[in-house]
Amino acid sequence: MQFIYQTERLLLKVLDSRQAGLICNFYQENQAFLEPFEPKHPENFYTEAFHASNLASEYKAFLKLSHMRYWIFTKAHPNVPIGSVCFNNFLHGAFQKCMLGYKLGETDCHNGYMREVLLFMIPLIMQEFHLHRIEAYVQPDNFSSIRLLTRLGFIEEGYLSDYAQINGKWVDHLLFSYIRKQDIVNTLP
Repeated sequence: MQFIYQTERLLLKVLDSRQAGLICNFYQENQAFLEPFEPKHPENFYTEAFHASNLASEYKAFLKLSHMRYWIFTKAHPNVPIGSVCFNNFLHGAFQKCMLGYKLGETDCHNGYMREVLLFMIPLIMQEFHLHRIEAYVQPDNFSSIRLLTRLGFIEEGYLSDYAQINGKWVDHLLFSYIRKQDIVNTLP
């Protein structure tokens, strides 16, 4: 895996603790938009120190190929993060799967950015890690994510009651999976 990839309009970068200020600014600017959809944050979440520590941990996990978070930047503004995509919880052996998570800042939604990122990243991750499936968990009222995943070929596989604690409350989720077709990894719709 490389530290930087690019798509037609975007740069995808693995960051380290030196970019903590950028990430702290991203979360501060999008606090009201993102908090309703995320686990409750620790008190120091909106500090540069928190993000320096978190980015250092994620960087080490990337080097071990156990957690891949790529921060998304537009080519027009290569130093302003607009979101991230994360592949984690890799299981091998009989499972050959991982989990997918993603987020965009409020002003960058509905521009096709996440579709562009996932069209590029899903085949790459599946091939590099020899995966059979990628799972994504979505709140039932997150129609934008459901539409995105469906357009990418994910199938809804189940309803999970009280699946995750989001913003201090247990919330139901839908399970979506992208399943690798026999050697057809590079043919996402």
